[in-house]
Amino acid sequence: MVDELWQSIFDHCLEHGILIKREVKDKLLQLDDPMAVVKAAEPGFLTLDDVTLPVNVSPLVEKPQDLARTVAPIVEKEPVSVMRAHGLADYDMDDFPMLAKDASSDVEVHWDITGNSTTEGKMPDIRSCFNDRLKRIKQMIIKTGMPSRASDIARLQAERRRYTGFENIACAIGLVSDPRNTKNGHLIFELEDHSGSMVCLLRKDNEDPNPVVKSGIMPDNVIGVSGSFSRDGDLFYVEDLHWPEAPLRTRTHAEQGVSVAFLSDIHVGSKTFLEAQWHKMAKWMNEDPLGHTIKYLILSGDVVDGVGIYKDQDKELAITDLFAQYSHFAKLIELLPDWVECILLPGNHDAVRPAEPQPALDPEIQQDYNTTRFVGNPCEFSLHGVRLLSYHGKSIDDFVAGMRTISYGKPVDAMKQMLLQRHLAPQWGGKTPLSPEPMDNLVISTIPDIFVTGHVHGHACINHRGTTLICSSTWQDQTSYQRMLGFQPQPCILTVVNLGTHKTASIPFA
Repeated sequence: MVDELWQSIFDHCLEHGILIKREVKDKLLQLDDPMAVVKAAEPGFLTLDDVTLPVNVSPLVEKPQDLARTVAPIVEKEPVSVMRAHGLADYDMDDFPMLAKDASSDVEVHWDITGNSTTEGKMPDIRSCFNDRLKRIKQMIIKTGMPSRASDIARLQAERRRYTGFENIACAIGLVSDPRNTKNGHLIFELEDHSGSMVCLLRKDNEDPNPVVKSGIMPDNVIGVSGSFSRDGDLFYVEDLHWPEAPLRTRTHAEQGVSVAFLSDIHVGSKTFLEAQWHKMAKWMNEDPLGHTIKYLILSGDVVDGVGIYKDQDKELAITDLFAQYSHFAKLIELLPDWVECILLPGNHDAVRPAEPQPALDPEIQQDYNTTRFVGNPCEFSLHGVRLLSYHGKSIDDFVAGMRTISYGKPVDAMKQMLLQRHLAPQWGGKTPLSPEPMDNLVISTIPDIFVTGHVHGHACINHRGTTLICSSTWQDQTSYQRMLGFQPQPCILTVVNLGTHKTASIPFA
């Protein structure tokens, strides 16, 4: 009955531009005729002063007549909701004019490989994939600006005498291959386009050190170079590198002030899965005011530990059947409030092909889930107009291995490189299996408002050039392999972002 009454009130407010805060709603529903108060209200916020309760309210408990003969009744204590610490020092319910349960769902998927994979894995597919990557990222580099017009490498080599010395600057754009450091500390690599290739040298300068020389450069990514040839024409001296990184941007703000939460690497089925902490989180979502603002939960891969992922994995499994792992996770999802819509993409532990981009989980697995939307990895989508790029993050392994300044302790540095290079997984033949689609779907065509990864079991949430970078926390304790490497994960941290203001909160449950 209360739900029907509130629905009619909500519909009237929506039609007449009236906004009601949670505390006003609670007081309003105590009135005999709340609809009369709402109909008399002007457009805007309905305040507590606009709502008046009846004066004659009967007491809940009558005073006993004979205290000496009355035994005090034993009453069960009301459960107390514990407010958990979070990163919003100025958290205010005014940022959320509407609770998540009252907000309508608004999800628009821009790109997903599910049902769109056409590759046969043959050489023409590989050639097409790299040609598409070069073509698209080349246009991005040109838009950022270069000293002169970029020419084909074959043409530059034919006219190399023209570009010897410092009188004329030559510019080219191509794919990097075989990057390495010389014994003197210079960076040398080969640059290739459709016409040919040339050897490039980025010199080490002790007075003005180039960060690229220090960090290294990822193979197979697309960059622009400007400089000149050596006297014999065998070497191209790079004066500047040119990246496809987009300029600083302004975030899109949702009109509805609801939140989105982020998790990754749940690893249900593992003996180190932290199930008790999951129950704490579910209880918090149901009780805490901030939890009531969460409309969406993004799960960025590895929701189960899988079977046969690595040697002797069965010794570390609490649930040895793959389908039983997914069924158990479906039950855990049911503990969350019914207003939360989950968006789930796979990771390298999930039951999909290992090669990226990965399609969504099989329909046979999906049937156990009622309020979950299944997408591929990676996936570009919008929530209430706010653009998100969700990627499991397997390629972080390649960035850590290929660049000396990137470590597992700061995975957001790898994410910054992905945005700089405008590609999620540039290296072919590395630690990340890649599917050579005719169109390279791992190119970051549009810079998102929120970019989220997982995989490395760390946690971070920062602002970078107008994009919120989130490395989602795991829900798995330290494994034996991590213990052997001396790696300490950061488990059970729920990252929450207000889609209206882009304020963030990190709630620990460990």
